[in-house]
Order: sequence, then C-alpha cells, then structure tokens
Amino acid sequence: MREDWRGIDWRRPWFRLFAEIGAAIGHGVDAEGPLHATLNRRVAGLRNARGLPLRFVPQDRLPVDTAYESHIFATGEVPTRDNLHDAFNALVWRHFPETKQWLNRLQAEEIARAGISNADGGRGSARDAATLFDENAVIFLYEDATLEAALRDFQWRTLFVDARARWGTDCAVVPFGHALLEKLVTPYKSVTAHAWPLRLPVNSPLEAIDHALAASLEAARDTLRGRSFAPLPVMGVPGWCADNADPAYYDDRSVFRPGRRR
Repeated sequence: MREDWRGIDWRRPWFRLFAEIGAAIGHGVDAEGPLHATLNRRVAGLRNARGLPLRFVPQDRLPVDTAYESHIFATGEVPTRDNLHDAFNALVWRHFPETKQWLNRLQAEEIARAGISNADGGRGSARDAATLFDENAVIFLYEDATLEAALRDFQWRTLFVDARARWGTDCAVVPFGHALLEKLVTPYKSVTAHAWPLRLPVNSPLEAIDHALAASLEAARDTLRGRSFAPLPVMGVPGWCADNADPAYYDDRSVFRPGRRR
C-alpha cells in the first residue's frame, strides 16, 4: 500500500480533484500506521445515510454473513483493507458524501428486500447498477444537449475531435468510481468508465455537483440499470492523454466502438 500510494502522480488530470487529501493520506500512512487509522484522521466529519458518524475500521470488523453495504448503513463503520482500492473509496466518500450516502442506502435497502443474493443468484438490477456506478463511474458535465447526444450515440469523433475546443468550458468529466481511480494509477488506452450525464456548468462547485448527482440518481432509481450509463473510454478525453491530440487515435474501433447492438 505505501509504495503504491507513493507512486501516484497527483498532477494527472483525473487525480487533481483528490490530490490534496490523497497526498495527505499517503504521508499519514507512512507516519501513522494502518490505513483505517489514517483515514479517520484525514477523512473526518462524514456521516452515513442514517446520520451516523462514518468511521473506517479494520476489515475483520465486518461480521460473517453480513453484507459490506448493510454494515455501513447499520453502523457507520466502513470495513477497510490496507490497499489502494479502499483508500480511493475513502477519497470518494470525502468528496461526494451525499452521493455515497445515496448509493449505500439503495444497496442496503435492496439487500434487505431481496437478500445478499436475489432468487436468481445476483444482486438485482438496481443494486447492480449502483455497484457499477460506485466502482466505475465518471460524471459527464454538460450544458449543450448535442454533447450528451454524442456521448450516448457513440459519436466519438464528434465528441472528442469536432468538439475538442469545447472541453473544459462546455463539457467535462469528473471521476467518481474508486475502482476506476485505482485503474488510472497505471492507465491504458482501453480503460472505459460508466458515464452519467449531468446537466450542470463545468465550473459548478463540488458540493453542487454532489447534490445534483444524488438527486438525479434518485429521480432515475426506478429505472436504473447497467445500461443506464454511457460507456466512455476515458483516455479519449482531451488533455488526459498526449496521444489523443492526433485524431487518428480515435480510429481504434476496439476501444472507440461504434455502439451497442440493438
């Protein structure tokens, strides 16, 4: 964990939002011992969806036969392993507390309704979608509906080449999924996120983004499915990869695919 965390380049565009606290966590782990102890110092003051104080605890505090999400919802305790995955999870809790509360509530309610595994042996569509979002989402901020349409319709050249100059002013991507962030420690061309379009100005305060995001997910709750999200190859985002300055970068159909089959 320590060596992995030291190797993170917080200057990379996908880490900038998290850089200040992320770097502090790295210093804390070096000086303060286990990750959960550092997180309770550096990521403090959070609450779960029931209003209970959020505390990071060792993984072995999770009782046998109790779902991770249910335990967080019932107790405010977040079982935490000493690894990058769980460190990034804590960073997302710190920056998007309202959305993380919403996701945890949905997951806990779905588990209470259908059990840890439903009758078909899976999570169920709503819980599965929440897990996909929690692990692998980016938020696609936009104001012009044509940009959202380009994303939804897999029009990669329209979105990334023709509209290139509009990135950072008319649209932007904000990372959310903690597994996605872990992948981006060592990025590769085919890293693909589940994008959730959110109609907001790109310069909106983080608190406003978090609030609008949670509200938009709640509004879509009854129809939320894995296919509710738009696949987004994140190395295509202008400024995220030097190679994508060449329009030919987007000709790779194994990454920039033409769309879902109907």
